[in-house]
Amino acid sequence: MKRRQFLEYAGAAGLSLVMAEQTSAFVNTPVYPSDLSIVEFEVTTVDHRGQVKQRQPHRAKYFADSINGTEFLRMVAVPSGHFRMGAIPTETQAHSYEFPRHQVKLPRFFLSQYPITQAQWAAVATLPKVKYDLNPFPSYFQGKDRPVESVSWLEAVEFCDRISQQTGRPYQLPSEAQWEYACRAGTQTPFNTGETITSQLADYMGTTPYRAEAIGDYRQSTMAVGRLSANAFGLYDMHGNVWEWCADTWHANYRGAPRNGRAARTSQLRTIRGGSWLNAPAQIRSASRSGYDQAALNRTIGFRVSLS
Repeated sequence: MKRRQFLEYAGAAGLSLVMAEQTSAFVNTPVYPSDLSIVEFEVTTVDHRGQVKQRQPHRAKYFADSINGTEFLRMVAVPSGHFRMGAIPTETQAHSYEFPRHQVKLPRFFLSQYPITQAQWAAVATLPKVKYDLNPFPSYFQGKDRPVESVSWLEAVEFCDRISQQTGRPYQLPSEAQWEYACRAGTQTPFNTGETITSQLADYMGTTPYRAEAIGDYRQSTMAVGRLSANAFGLYDMHGNVWEWCADTWHANYRGAPRNGRAARTSQLRTIRGGSWLNAPAQIRSASRSGYDQAALNRTIGFRVSLS
């Protein structure tokens, strides 16, 4: 790869899915083990003023997959179900490319509990190359527990291909439908935290309110994963911190979008979801989406991985 240059955040641009060839190891390795562990956590919900309505204990199932004996991926079970994908018509600051709202049904899948960290990235960068070289330390904001960023969609796919080859499980980027279903975790509000969100619950430009909440913090950088609130599926950092690459190519609306949760592939741009540390709250909503060039680098974009 040529020397990286920072690309200023640009609203919409995107990419195309390069799936790894399945190795013979996939034949003998189950997608996930049968003996799943339990993790307990607390889910916070706020009202339109950002005041805490309730804090409820939740549990989720997961397994930890070893990358190299030192670094592990914690993969959380996302239950099967159906949901209405896209923005609610009355949702504040929704965009035309978040419509039409449509029903999607998904089987159970697994999603990494956090965005991929810099430590996990560095470990995978040492694994045998599949198609592309990987810089072990690409991130602008350094920290082993911070999300990796400044990686392209092509490099994120290379990460998936390498860890698939290492573990024998078919890791890939989540489809856009999987991502939104996992982010919402059963909610139909603008955020999985409720009608608004606060900087105590996510890493974003908290100095810009969404509803009637008090002015919050603007950290102006990524932060270590898993330090703020989980959603009801036990997933962290779905709002803010870094945008996350999805498998889908960018499309300007949901007309003709798959109803089975599969990735849509219709252009040469790739979809990103979730917003980042740099964005105002409207851009980190559950329905918010944008696109970016698949070969481009940006200090606001990272990713997480899925198993279907």
